[in-house]
Amino acid sequence: MADKGEKGSCQGKRVVPGILYLGHIPPRLRPRHIRNMLSLHGEVGRIFLQAEERFVRKKKKKAGSNAKDFTEGWVEFRDKRVAKLVAASLNNAPMGTRKKNRFHDDLWNMKYLHRFKWSHLSERLAIERQVRQQRMRAEVSQAKRETNFYLQNVERSKRFSKADRKSAGDAEGGTANKQWNFTQRRTEDEIQCMKSVGKAGDKVRMRKRLEVAERAQEKSQTNRSLLHKIFNPTGGTA
Repeated sequence: MADKGEKGSCQGKRVVPGILYLGHIPPRLRPRHIRNMLSLHGEVGRIFLQAEERFVRKKKKKAGSNAKDFTEGWVEFRDKRVAKLVAASLNNAPMGTRKKNRFHDDLWNMKYLHRFKWSHLSERLAIERQVRQQRMRAEVSQAKRETNFYLQNVERSKRFSKADRKSAGDAEGGTANKQWNFTQRRTEDEIQCMKSVGKAGDKVRMRKRLEVAERAQEKSQTNRSLLHKIFNPTGGTA
């Protein structure tokens, strides 16, 4: 009866998985390599490795390298007790047990995450993906605004240049066809000459007036003598 009770308690005990965080992923280390190395210590479940940023990979492609590397990772063990033991024993230990192993000079950088579930990781990755998409949309929108602003400035500059050329052409044509008339100021000699001419003209006009007056007086005297002869034909012989 006691054996049956112990067996039932062992079967009824639920195994809780544990998550390990890997803070360093050497170049060319893939999930299958991690599974092969950590499966020696316990049953491994899901593995996720965070890929490097896109701009880093673009730089590598420009440099001639097409390798895709990772920056951090998470490993799930079926039993959290095994995960704790693995983190305690392998942290800061060489990854490869043999010297021929390409990762022999790299050290494990792992930590056990208490009360951390795989669903938490999924939520975190979803949030990071959403934030990354929002950032990309913001960058694209900013790039569009900058491009439109640049194009508007170019178009405005073209219009201003065209208007300046047109105004310059009109100004050149106006100055070429327009004749400027200036009245030159008289010199002192010219002024004195004009004064003397004016005085001479006054004398001429006075002389003409006197001649006209004399002729009028002579004509009036002639008229009086003629009237006297008409009305007094014999007045002189009485």
